Formats: sequence, structure tokens, C-alpha cells
Amino acid sequence: MILRIFGHDFHYECENLCRVYFPNEKINIVYGDDGEDSKTVVTRCSPISGGNLIEVEAGIDGKSRSFKARVLAPEEELRDKSELKTAQLIYAALSELTGYTPPWGVLTGVRPSKLMIRLTESMGEQAAYDYFTKDLLVSGEKARLAQTVAAAEKEIISLSRSDSFSLYVSIPFCPTRCSYCSFVSHSITNSNAKKLLPEYLKKLAEEIEITGNIASQLGLRLESIYFGGGTPGVLNAEQLDSLLCAVDKSFDLSQTREYTVEIGRPDTVTPEKLSALRLHGVGRISINPQTFNRKTLEAIGRNHSVEQAVEAYRLAETYGFDSINTDLIAGLPGETVEDFCKSIDAALELSPENITVHTLALKRSSELNASGAGVSGGKAAAEMLEYASSALTGGGYSPYYMYRQSKCVGNLENVGWCKSGKECLYNVFMMEECHTVLAVGAGAVTKLCEPGTTNVERIFNYKYPYEYISGFDKITERKNGIKRFYLS
Repeated sequence: MILRIFGHDFHYECENLCRVYFPNEKINIVYGDDGEDSKTVVTRCSPISGGNLIEVEAGIDGKSRSFKARVLAPEEELRDKSELKTAQLIYAALSELTGYTPPWGVLTGVRPSKLMIRLTESMGEQAAYDYFTKDLLVSGEKARLAQTVAAAEKEIISLSRSDSFSLYVSIPFCPTRCSYCSFVSHSITNSNAKKLLPEYLKKLAEEIEITGNIASQLGLRLESIYFGGGTPGVLNAEQLDSLLCAVDKSFDLSQTREYTVEIGRPDTVTPEKLSALRLHGVGRISINPQTFNRKTLEAIGRNHSVEQAVEAYRLAETYGFDSINTDLIAGLPGETVEDFCKSIDAALELSPENITVHTLALKRSSELNASGAGVSGGKAAAEMLEYASSALTGGGYSPYYMYRQSKCVGNLENVGWCKSGKECLYNVFMMEECHTVLAVGAGAVTKLCEPGTTNVERIFNYKYPYEYISGFDKITERKNGIKRFYLS
């Protein structure tokens, strides 16, 4: 489709909103009249006395809708209000033409619960709800979800102190690459990746030690640890034990509230690995089938079966972890609403402490996006999440954590659901940026959060393992930025 822009720079929000309605289409932004397409959205912003005139015209397969509105506001507020009005008019036009009314309205931000927390603190609970539903055109159901999650997140945020931090350890290797994946991750079946892994783990242990020394010198308090990826479960038991030993030796874990290792794929779970995790005090793990539908597993490039996913979970149960999480994805290619609902039911039958329900994000670098494969539309994905919400609530789970990704099908959300008292603290600490996250490994991003402010500085590690290994000296130099941040 074509998105035409005249007289403004709101292209980012306009593009994101158009993608809500057309997730499988390339959106070409044109500053003028060039090009033709059966789907076109034209947006104009023209100055008038005291403000701007906003005009939107949308055309789909010969049908069209057009809207216009005046925005009168002081100069310092005019741009933001004009951008919001443009989004509202696009929403009105495309909702009429497509018959789809996105439940998150024109809100395309990553952290709706964070916005809800801020608005509630500044204007009160009812006014914040009204702003979501009347200005951002969010449905009442989603506004209430944001309020519920915001309340849960505020409790977790309150645990964070001015000297708190969390540790993230990156394992960017997987058994194979899933078709929807856009992370920097290497398939361990690749011979080059296999050769890189031992040296990568050696450097990673060095970076853990360096980072631990810095945290100790600064007197920081470690609240939570999270091993993510990739698929950390791709490591064998000996490799896992070695890395966990490096963390034990380098950090003071006496105040740590939570220790998570995202094992990932069910086919990587073994008794030896589970024993190693428990030996080192890991209390929370994640086993992520993404679906309990055999055909979908094959379509997305996963080698495990539905039966293996159940067996892996039941095995992990016997090791006495405080919490086991299971991930599912709504909107996977070829899945019907009924297929997804069966996956929710299967997860509920396992009864894990956490169930995280993601919505498929069509990332540019994923194989799924490159192949042009069809995925669920916004209506179907919304039905999937509606069922998940109803079934999980009925099963004794509550939403405690939420975020959204760009290019999410239907502009929908990812929600962490948990049994009472089983919230994943790291997820909230990291997403809400309430304290520093020191990150180690390839692709890891350290986020330095200044207490009592919204100031966040980032230190980036090299993305790819081979860069990480060859540029390790540069990475260790960058770590000095942690000291500068705190000592300044």
C-alpha cells in the first residue's frame, strides 16, 4: 500500500497505524503524488489561523473514506495534538473500510502499562482511563488490562532501590532458527557456530567477572538474574555449570530475589541440566513450546513434538523449581483461532506458575517475513487473545506484565500471566526501566537507569558472537561507562 504525506513529519506513527490494518503488506511512504496502489492513505496537515487543518483520505479497492478536522492549540502543543488527530482520522477511515476496529486504538507504544502508571500518577485513575478510551481510542477491555497490569507492576517496581540492579546473560545460540525469529541467534547445527561456542563461553565468563567486579566496587545490590537468548538450553550441563559458577564467584547473590534461566526449547531439557540449575539456586525456568499444534511446530521450523513439550515440563516439575513459565504465540502461520485455543487449554492442563502469551511480530529480518507467508490477521489474533484472557483468568492466573513490539499482528500485546505471588520480577524491572540492568554477552545491551529520573543510558555489546570474541577488548573498555555513570 501507499501512504502519502503532505505537510507534516508524522510518518512514523502513520506507518505503524496503517500496518495494524495491513500486517502482510509493504507500506511505501511517498511525499507527493508518485505511484499508484489499490490501497492508499493520504494525510495532509495545513496551517490555519491558530492551528492546523488535518485531512485524511483512505482508499481500498475502489472504496474511499475521507475526514478532516481543525486542531487549535498553543504553539508548544500544536505538533503533538496534530499528530494525535491525524492518527484518529486514519483510525476512523481504515476501521470503516476494513471492518476491523483495533482494540488498542491509535496507541502504538511499546509500554502501555508504563503510560498508564504515569497518567494515573499525574491525573488520577478515572482520568487516565478516560484518556486511553476517549483520546487514544483504546477499548474499555484493553484500558482495564493496562490498569490491572500497571497496578501489579507498581508493586514490583516498589521493590527496587536506588542501588538495585539486575543481570542479563545472553546465549545467542539455538538448536535451529525459527521462521518468525529476528534475534541475533546462531543455529548450533552450523559448523561455524559450533566452533565459536567454546571461545564465546570463555569470553562470556570473563565479562561476567569484569562486570561483577564493577558492581562490587560501586556497592550495587543484585535483585534478579536472567539467562536469555537464543536458547540457553542449547548448552550442555557442563557448560551451564561453568557459567553458573562464574556468576556465583563474581556476584554477591545474598540479596538476589529471583534467578531465571530461559531453557527455551523443550527438546533441550535434560535431567543433567535441570540438576545443574537447581544446584546453583536457579528458582525460575522457562520452557517454551510456542504452540501445542504439531503442524504449526513443523511450519515454524521446530524439531520437537507436542509430546516432548509435555514430557519436558513434567520432568522439570520434579526438580522443585519455584516457578516454571511456558510461552505461547498467537497469530502463527497456518493457525486458526481454534488451534490457538487448544494450545491455551493444553498449557492450562500443565498448570505452570507462569504462562506468557505473545502476539506474533512480523520482524523484517525473520524468514517468515522474507518469505511473504500469510499469518493471522488482526481480527483472528484479537479473538485468540480474548480467549486466552478469559481462559487464563478462569484458571486462576492474573496479568502482571505487558509490552508490545513493532509490527505486532493487529497492534496487539504480549502479556505475562501468573498464579498469585509468582510474578517474574526481572521482566518488570527490565521493561519498566526502574533500575539498571547490567548485560553481558553478544547482542546484550546494558541499561543504566538514574534513580528518581527517566534518564537511561545504554552500553551496547557487539551483536554477533564472532564480533564479540574479536572485539572483546573494546567491550571491556565500554564497561568503564558503568563507573562513569554512577560516579558522576
